[in-house]
Amino acid sequence: MIRRFGTVPEAGRRYVRRPGVYALLPQGGDLLITCQHDPGPELQLPGGGIDPGESPVTALHREVLEETGWLIAAPRRVGAFRRFTYMPEYDLWAEKICLIYTARPVRPLGPPHEAGHTALWISAGDAAKMLGNAGDRHFAERHARRSRRAVAG
Repeated sequence: MIRRFGTVPEAGRRYVRRPGVYALLPQGGDLLITCQHDPGPELQLPGGGIDPGESPVTALHREVLEETGWLIAAPRRVGAFRRFTYMPEYDLWAEKICLIYTARPVRPLGPPHEAGHTALWISAGDAAKMLGNAGDRHFAERHARRSRRAVAG
């Protein structure tokens, strides 16, 4: 069973299952995140939906490049969660299955390719408080705790 974050699904509402991949992209004590400006500004882990026939790792590389402009290397899956939400850009209610990876940001190729996104570096601790959904915040906090232990140890 995959841990659920956020609101409980509404009885009688049809949800479309949407598998997606999302990345923790650490450099020093910071994480590379994306700010999606529409429908309102929201800080997010870079990532998104897995296209039909696409592998999760291929989708991760594509989504991170689209939303941050960065190439990544050495992705490693660190967990998963699900959440039930309305997706206004698709006009649908979704059960999002979120596969979380950590990867190394290699280099920027330019600005994000996806309109309405801005790449930002913020501390892992701030990300754990500021990301727009509870699942993203959970994994950012877990990353921040591990980083603090590594520095202290």
